[in-house]
Amino acid sequence: MMVKKQVLAFDFGASSGRAMLGQFDGERIDLQELHRFPNDPVQVGDTLYWDVLRLFHEIKQGLLKAKNCGKIDSLGIDTWGVDFGLLDQDGRILENPVHYRDSRTKGVMDEVFRLIPRDDLYQRTGTQFLHFNTLYQLYALKTKRPELLRQARCLLHMPDLFLYLLTGHRQTEFTIASTGQMLNPYTCDWDHELLERLGLPAEILCPVVHPGQSAAALSPQICTELGLDPIPAMVVTSHDTASAVVAVPSTQDDFVYISSGTWSLMGIESKKPLIDDQTYAFNFTNEGGYNRTTR
Repeated sequence: MMVKKQVLAFDFGASSGRAMLGQFDGERIDLQELHRFPNDPVQVGDTLYWDVLRLFHEIKQGLLKAKNCGKIDSLGIDTWGVDFGLLDQDGRILENPVHYRDSRTKGVMDEVFRLIPRDDLYQRTGTQFLHFNTLYQLYALKTKRPELLRQARCLLHMPDLFLYLLTGHRQTEFTIASTGQMLNPYTCDWDHELLERLGLPAEILCPVVHPGQSAAALSPQICTELGLDPIPAMVVTSHDTASAVVAVPSTQDDFVYISSGTWSLMGIESKKPLIDDQTYAFNFTNEGGYNRTTR
C-alpha cells in the first residue's frame, strides 16, 4: 500500500473561499474542508476592489490549520477569472485589484472595436465578449489611468498573484490567462500583435506555463512566520471552472458538464478550439483546460 499523499487546495470563488485538504492512498481521494471564509469586495469612492490582503490573510489561516494534519506534499490555488494585480519595479502591489463588476470598463468594448473589428477579435482569441475581460480592463487603465499602467512592471492574475505572495515566484498559468481575451488559443501563448495594435504593454506579462508542473515552494519568510516547512506549490488549472472540469467523473471524452458556483456554466471539453461563425453568433467562449484542451 502506497504512503498516503496529502495536498492542500485553496479554492476562491467570487463570493467565498475555502482551504481543502485532499488525501490520496492510491485508490481513493478523501476531502476535508479546513477553512472557509467570505470573499467580499470593498467599495472605495467610485471603485470596487477585491480585499486582496484580507484574502491573503485567510490563506495563511488555512495553512496554519493544515499544520495539524501532518506533512503537506504540495499546494495549489484556483480563483475566478479575468481579474489581476499589478506589481511595481520593487515587486510591490501597486493597488488592490479591481473587481470585475467595477464600472471602469463601461463603454470600453466599443472603443476597442474601433481599433480591432469585433469578428476579428473573436477569430483571434475565441473568447466570449464580456465587458470585464482582462483586455478591456487593461485598455481602461491605458485610457483612464495611464500613470498607473506606466508604473506597472508585472501583471499577475489572481491565482498567480496569491502564489507570488506565498513564494515570490511569478508566472501566468494557461487556464487563467485564457479567460482574459488576450491569448492565442492555437499557440496557447499571448497574442502580441493584438496587444500591440491596442497599445498595451506586453512586457508586463509573464510567460505562460501549463498545469502539472512544480512552480516553487513557500518562501522562507512565510515558513518562518507560520512555522511551516517549505511546502511545494504546483501549477494547477488555476481558473476555478477549469479545475471543476478536471474533476468531472467522466470515463469518456464526449461529455457535457454543468458547473454551478457564483456563476452557473455549461460546456464541453474539446481537443482543439471551436471558432467559427456559429460559435461567434452564440458568443461561445474557448478557454483553456488541462493538457492544452479547450472548454
